[in-house]
Amino acid sequence: MASAAVSASAPPAVPVTYGEAGIVPRGDYAAAQADYTCTQNWQAYTRDEHALFARLYARQMALLPGRACDEFTHALTHLRAQRGIPRFEDINTSLRRATGWEVAAVPGLIPENAFFRLLAARRFPVTVWLRKPQEFDYIVEPDLFHDLFGHVPLLFEPSFADAMQAFGISGLKAEGLHATQYLARFYWYTVEFGLMRTARGLRIYGAGILSSGGEIGHSLHSSRARRVPFDPLRVMRSRYRIDDYQSIYSVIDSFAQLFAATATDFAPLYAAAAAMPDIAPGAVLPGETILAPMADSGDHAIGTA
Repeated sequence: MASAAVSASAPPAVPVTYGEAGIVPRGDYAAAQADYTCTQNWQAYTRDEHALFARLYARQMALLPGRACDEFTHALTHLRAQRGIPRFEDINTSLRRATGWEVAAVPGLIPENAFFRLLAARRFPVTVWLRKPQEFDYIVEPDLFHDLFGHVPLLFEPSFADAMQAFGISGLKAEGLHATQYLARFYWYTVEFGLMRTARGLRIYGAGILSSGGEIGHSLHSSRARRVPFDPLRVMRSRYRIDDYQSIYSVIDSFAQLFAATATDFAPLYAAAAAMPDIAPGAVLPGETILAPMADSGDHAIGTA
C-alpha cells in the first residue's frame, strides 16, 4: 500500500513505493477502474498456473498444522481452492452469505487510501496475477495466492470480518488526519505479520506468514527474529521492509485484544506517534520484553532485551 493520486477520468497511477522497498509493482494498472478494481478474467489462467496454485496450497496445508491459529484453520475449510485458482464470483457467493464481505479483483499493490476505502465497504482486494514458479518459496509482492489463501479465510469469521471493516473506516479517518502511515504500520504488524500467544505456544494469524513457505518457520522458530508483545503505539512507530523475512514480530494475547485495539479512537495514538521518533525495521527497544523462539513442543520462554 502506498499513496498515489487517483483520477476519476484516467486509469489509476501505479503505486511506486511500499514499506521500505522501492519496487515498481507489477500488474496491468491500465485495465483498472479509478478505485483500482478490475476484472479477474479467470479464463486467462493457464493450466500451469492452476497447477502452481494447487502446489502452493498443498505445501501450506502441510506446514500449518500446529502453527496456524485455530480460527484460521477452521475458516480455511470455506475456501475450497485446493485444486486450482477459484473464481472470485464463487467465493463471493458464500462469503457474502457468511459475513457480507466480498473479494474485489485488483491488478496488484494499490495505494493505502484506495485499500482502506475498499475495506470500509467490506470488499477485500485480491491481486489477479500469480507468482512465477521460481518464486514458489518467496515473493516480495502480495500475489493472488497470498491474498486469497492468507487473507480471505478469516473474512468468513464474523468478528474478524467486522474488525477488518473497522480498519477500513479507521483508514479513512487517518487520511483526514494525515496519519495513514501509522495505521498502515499497525495493519502490517498485525493482519499481515501478526503472531498470537496461546496455551499451546505461539500461533500465526498474519496472512503474510500463513501464505509463505519459509516465513512460517522463521517467525516461530528462528533465533534471528525478535518477537515482542503487542503495543499499538509501538507498532505505529515501527517502520518495516517487504523485501525480506520480517526481523521483528508483534504478538497479541488473543483476537479479543486486537479487536479492542481496533475499536478505539486512534487519533491520540497518531498524535503520540508523530511526536516520537520512528523505530527502525527490526530494532528492539531498551528493556523491551522479548519472546524466545518457539520450541518444537510449542513451549516458549520470555526474556528481556
